[in-house]
Order: sequence, then structure tokens, then C-alpha cells
Amino acid sequence: MTLRSFRPRALAAVSLTAVAALTLAACGSTDDSGSDSASGSDATRTVKTAMGDVKVKKAPQRVVVLDTAELDSALTLGVKPVGATHADVTSGFLNYLPKDQVAGIEDVGQMMTPNLEAIAGLKPDLILTSKIRHGDKYAELSKIAPTVMTENTGYPWKENFQVHAEALGKEAEAKMVADGYADHVADVTKALGGKEKVAATEVNMVRFVEGADIRIYGKKNYIATILADVGLGRPAITDKAKDGFSYDVSPEKIDLADADVVFHSTYGDPKKSKETETTGSGLWKNMDAVKNGKVFAVDDQLWIQGIGYTAADKILGELHKSLAK
Repeated sequence: MTLRSFRPRALAAVSLTAVAALTLAACGSTDDSGSDSASGSDATRTVKTAMGDVKVKKAPQRVVVLDTAELDSALTLGVKPVGATHADVTSGFLNYLPKDQVAGIEDVGQMMTPNLEAIAGLKPDLILTSKIRHGDKYAELSKIAPTVMTENTGYPWKENFQVHAEALGKEAEAKMVADGYADHVADVTKALGGKEKVAATEVNMVRFVEGADIRIYGKKNYIATILADVGLGRPAITDKAKDGFSYDVSPEKIDLADADVVFHSTYGDPKKSKETETTGSGLWKNMDAVKNGKVFAVDDQLWIQGIGYTAADKILGELHKSLAK
């Protein structure tokens, strides 16, 4: 079966008819400028954010994003930021993003310690981030440009995407993206045998993290929402996850991660993250998923760090490929 995808890059190639329709839809948004000329460069809209109402330009042209989710959102919606922070990876911007889409984006520092001087130098008219990441810098960032913050990142990624779309003036495009994702999800579920068969397959996501315990991901995180959308089952161990996020174990308890299917990723050095030690152990090798050939190593940058529709679309493709084996 050929699986459909919303193909975010295709947004740049929308037909003239579609563009006209999107423009009409966009004009339906609230105009706070007091002018009938909603397309004017000074026209603004009010966006509800984690820090209160923020007035932003109806069509911001110079956007800076300070986290991976915001970068995914902007690119998915056809907006190339003028600046972005980099994740703590050797590739800088996450490697699942097409190189031509991130080419030319100014690096404004590490995600948790953005360079405010570099941001100001780009003369942005909009900054996108979250309160959990940069709430302590809100006053400084707001002096540079209107700053739209969501409360959190990860689990509420779909709701956050809608906030990003509103701030960017891309609500119509956002609907196209969300509808395309829903279609892709439905295709994957059908291709894997339908809802009942998919629900009977229990899946775990394990992350080896340098400097921390091994994480068995629960039901309240980014990747869990994608698994849930497809309708996959989750083992009982996931209900023990702290705040729904993860249940952390040592290598001596890795057998608790067993399931019908286990996906795993690594953040940092494989040895320092205990991946090498754990996957070479008898406990790991004796897990049913391992013995049945149902363990799959996946890219941490894509499955865990991306947090957006472009990443989700690629993950759906990998889920289908792996689970169809």
C-alpha cells in the first residue's frame, strides 16, 4: 500500500487557486490594527500565549525560533526562520530536517543558552519558544521582538503547533498539515492490519541517555502521542512513568522494558549512556522482543528531539516499515 503524507515541503508549491483560498481564509483572522487594510505591514493580531496576550504582525517576515519544536513548526508551515538555536548534537540543527530548508538559518546559540545579542542583531519581528525553556528570559526577549511562548513542549505538540501557526499567520496551512497527518495515520493503521490488530501489539520506546538512567517512555510525551494516534498498545510498565513521561531503570532492570516490539534510541555516547552495556547483556538478549527480532534502533534526533509534524510524518513511515516486517 502506498501511504499518503502531507508532504510539508509541498506547501511552497501550492497552486495559485489554493493560494487565493488560503489568503481569503487568513483574512478572516482578527485584525487589531484598527485598519481595514489587513494586509498592510503594520497590521497586527493578538495571540494568546503562556505569558498572556501578545500582539504580533499578521505576516511576520523575520522569525527567530529557540527550540526544535518551533523550528519544525516553522519549516512545516513553509516559513524559514532567520535564526534558530541549535540542539546539543554534532549536526547542529537536527539531521532529519532537509539541508536545503535549514541552509542560511543563522545559529543563535545552544538551545538553553541563546545568544540574545545575536538574536537582536537579526532584527526579528517574532520570536517563538516555550515558557519551560526560556520563561526566565521572557522580559529580555520581549524587548527584542514580540515573543510567543507556549507553556511546555513535547506532549502538547499539536496544540503548540496551532499557537505557532496563529503567530505566523498560517492557520489555513496548519489545517492542511493536520488533516494530512490524520490521513497518514489512518493509512498506517490500515496497512498494519486495522485497529484491532494494531491495538493488540504492545510497543515500548526506550531511550539511553548519557549521564542518566535508561528511560522507558510513558504515555505523556511526544513519541507516545504518535503511537497512540496509530492505535498501538502500550505495556503496563508505561503506567508507572513519573508524570506520564518515563519510568527510569538501570541496566539490571532492562527486562522491564520487554514488549511485543521495542524501539530504542541513544542520546550521547553509546558507552556513556549504557547502551553498549545494556544491549550486550543477557537480560536484554533474553527479552521476547529481542528473541523475536522485534527490536529496532531509531534516530534519537527524529523520534525524540524533533517534536513536530515534519518529524511525525517521517516517524509514521518508519513505524509502518518496522511493524510490517
